[in-house]
Amino acid sequence: MDQKGIVYLIPSLLDENGLEAIPSYIITVVKDCKAFFVENERTARRYLKQIWKEIIIDDYEWFAIHKAEEEVQNIFRGKLKEGKNIGIISEAGCPGVADPGQLLVATAQEMNVEVKPLVGPSSILLALMASGMNGQQFQFIGYLPIDNQPKVTRIKELEAESQKKNCTQIFIETPYRNNQLIETLLKTCKPSTRLCLAVDLTGKEEWVKTKTIADWKKEKTDIHKRPAIFLLHAPQ
Repeated sequence: MDQKGIVYLIPSLLDENGLEAIPSYIITVVKDCKAFFVENERTARRYLKQIWKEIIIDDYEWFAIHKAEEEVQNIFRGKLKEGKNIGIISEAGCPGVADPGQLLVATAQEMNVEVKPLVGPSSILLALMASGMNGQQFQFIGYLPIDNQPKVTRIKELEAESQKKNCTQIFIETPYRNNQLIETLLKTCKPSTRLCLAVDLTGKEEWVKTKTIADWKKEKTDIHKRPAIFLLHAPQ
């Protein structure tokens, strides 16, 4: 039987200035790949050029993940059957964790192909580590509803669940709506509930602060258009 390729899950930058968060051994892995399946080809090419200046980009095959439609999965299967090692790269952080890639990884698992997750920055875990909130029980929610009333309802549900289960709730927002989400959280949550904002992780302007809702109300917070992770924990 022909030897199938290996799938490498390659972490990428959270911040353009956060290159030190990427382990040096990633370059060795990149050299071992023949094809890349990426969320955004332009930024993935630029990223690999950052970490390995001598790379000849056109020596590799490039495929866009998009939503990993059947056509993309079929190409992915074909490359693995040819014995080619594949790298998967998402836009920020770790492929398959709040980023595209999981459908291709599921395909690799179905094929009994070796999948190697590589160490790199995950904004979700970095934020949780620095929050001081419960790291034993937590869940990542993703995005909250856009419309105000469903958003308020969801926040109340998450707060109640956090209190009941002693669980940290982790979620994100499109950066240009960050300030609106903060305003909604301050209006909706109980004064004793803790809110953590983790902003510009791995970047030069990084900061992580955890305060009660009551304390956040005492200051003006502006994180408009800045990448952020939100964490919520309600006391029992």
